[in-house]
Amino acid sequence: MLRIDISSTGPSELTFTELEKYDIPRPPGGFDSEINDSVIIKFEDEQEAITYSQNLDEYAESIDHNSTEYLIITDIINAISNDEFVQAYIGS
Repeated sequence: MLRIDISSTGPSELTFTELEKYDIPRPPGGFDSEINDSVIIKFEDEQEAITYSQNLDEYAESIDHNSTEYLIITDIINAISNDEFVQAYIGS
């Protein structure tokens, strides 16, 4: 199981409460929250995370690039891309 934390200090200042307001496609393992309302994304493995990120990027093309939803999606994609395990998987 791969768990990726999404920083609440990103451009969207994402919290789990804020995430629930939007109809953003869910990852296969779902979203979860920490006690401080930060967001965690769960995946089976790194490949599943990469595939979800690519699908989310395609979805983002269909929404307003100035919207909060777009900022949230960008923060999610960045969190996946910057994850050390995903980076190692890509590099191998």
